[in-house]
Amino acid sequence: MNLTLPEVEALAREAHAAQTDKAGRPYAEHLQAVAEGVRARGGDEEQIAAAWLHDAVEDEALSEEWLRGAALTDRTKSVVRALTKRAGEAPQAYAARILATPGALLVKEADLAHNADPARLSALDEATRARLEKKYAHMRSLLGLTAEEAKGEES
Repeated sequence: MNLTLPEVEALAREAHAAQTDKAGRPYAEHLQAVAEGVRARGGDEEQIAAAWLHDAVEDEALSEEWLRGAALTDRTKSVVRALTKRAGEAPQAYAARILATPGALLVKEADLAHNADPARLSALDEATRARLEKKYAHMRSLLGLTAEEAKGEES
C-alpha cells in the first residue's frame, strides 16, 4: 500500500525540518508552495507527492536507497529522480531528463514558479537575486516554458 498524500507531506516536513531556504525561511514552506502549485496546475496525486519530495534526495534529507524502497508509485519515484540534480550535471542534461520523464515538467514548472516568485526573491541580496533570476530564466528556456507562462504561474 502506498503512502497517502498527508503521510508524504508529514515525511517531507520531517526530513527537511532542520533546513531553511536562501532567505532563511523554513524549507517546508517551499515544498508546500510547490505541492500547491502542482495541484493548481491540474497535477495528480503522484505529481503532488513528487512535489513534496522533489528536493529530498538532492538535499540528502532522504537517501536514494530510501526512495527505492519507499511505498510510492513508480511514477512518483521517477519524477523525484528526474528532478534530482546530479553533481556536475549540465543544465541541458537536467532539462532533457525532466522532459523525458512523464509528469516531471509540471512539478518543475511549479518549482520554478515558486523559486522565481518576486516576493521570495526580494528577501535576497541584489547579486544573489540577479544570479537566481538568470538561472531560473535559463531553465525555463531549456524546458520550453515561455515568459508568458512564467508570469501566469506567479499569479
